Amino acid sequence: MTGTDFLAPENPEQGRLAAHGFGQRRFGAVNWLGLQTLFAKEVRRYLKVSFQTIFAPLISTLLFLLVFIQAMGGRAAVNGVPYIEFLAPGLVMMAILTNAFANSSSSIIIGKVQGSIVDVLMPPLSAFELVIAFVAGAASRGLLVAIVTIATSAVFMSISGAPMHFSNVLAIIYFATAGALMFAMLGVIGGVWAEKFDQLAAFTNFVITPLTFLSGTFYAIKNLSEPFLTFSLFNPVFYLIDGFRYGFTNVAEAPVITGFAVTMGINLALGWISFRLIKSGYNLKS
Repeated sequence: MTGTDFLAPENPEQGRLAAHGFGQRRFGAVNWLGLQTLFAKEVRRYLKVSFQTIFAPLISTLLFLLVFIQAMGGRAAVNGVPYIEFLAPGLVMMAILTNAFANSSSSIIIGKVQGSIVDVLMPPLSAFELVIAFVAGAASRGLLVAIVTIATSAVFMSISGAPMHFSNVLAIIYFATAGALMFAMLGVIGGVWAEKFDQLAAFTNFVITPLTFLSGTFYAIKNLSEPFLTFSLFNPVFYLIDGFRYGFTNVAEAPVITGFAVTMGINLALGWISFRLIKSGYNLKS
């Protein structure tokens, strides 16, 4: 069989479509091999530097816990929960979000700056498949950080006399996954939008950092004055942290179903935006 025999249309209808520029993918509706390969590339990328991508966030979280245990160990309970038990889930969620965002955004911006992004765009991968691979790879890093951090924090807190509880495992899994996906997609958007590292740093400093720090990680939002209270209520990260914390403490400041609806809606919107950006080739193909 020759190369032309391999490329020949199987029926006249395929030939007619090909003549008008509408090719047919030989591997079906989804390029599973290409999708798996790009996902594996994203995973290997952060595992090669695991001390930086996995263990550094763990050390940062433990240092936060150590400082707050020593400095504020006698602080009154927050919403009926000992402060250290209130704080730990918020720190874990922050680690999830920042690492998921960093993975997808850095992968895209480095590829653009170095010119290697063409190696990702040239294979027969659709925009949907590219988004799935980038987001899944970044989310896996965030969730891996979560597993390592939760396990280590539980031991650390138990030694400190404040054992970590697991009141609702489904809530923990959902909000951890929703947060990882949300910031992985924000990383895709930020990486595509930015043309250089300075712009990505600005996106991080003026969008990501305010969202994560004004979200109730270190405090109950009911103690905030305006306009910070209103900002927190419109901040999707608050619902991620509140729902995630509920999974450990069985206490939430907002209805958990509201957090579920808000995070699901935000993720669907971000997924559509990410797809449209990749599909259009904005800042990628020029």
